[in-house]
Amino acid sequence: MPGLVRRVRRIAGISQRELAVAAEVSRSTIGRIERGSLMPSLPIFERILGVAGLGMVIVNDDGRVILPMRDRDDALDGADRRYPSHLDTILDPEPGEWWGDQYGLARPPETFHRDRRTREMQRRRSQWEVRVKKYRDQPPPPQMPGYR
Repeated sequence: MPGLVRRVRRIAGISQRELAVAAEVSRSTIGRIERGSLMPSLPIFERILGVAGLGMVIVNDDGRVILPMRDRDDALDGADRRYPSHLDTILDPEPGEWWGDQYGLARPPETFHRDRRTREMQRRRSQWEVRVKKYRDQPPPPQMPGYR
């Protein structure tokens, strides 16, 4: 962190005092960050980077940029809440894709698989189908009974 803040000042060609004014923080805050005795909050760090026209991105282990999840107004539950982010939402589920089908409940316009094993098997199958060239020499993963 200290080196990044110093790099911002080098790129912008400004002093600690000028950076503090531009980022709307105290000069002592900039000094403490550069000494390593203070870790800035994310909003403050973004303002500091913005002074030099820099920004942040999230990358995975392969260096690919990870984009934030989009909010969809048509995929909220009856109380206008989002479905759990760690689950794959199924819009307009087919018969048998919703856990409530076995109880004869009315099917919702969207749902998700609660069973982790089912989700992972479907995810592996989908990845294999989409990236056939990558997995050309490998047999397809097993398909869950009753699922497409």
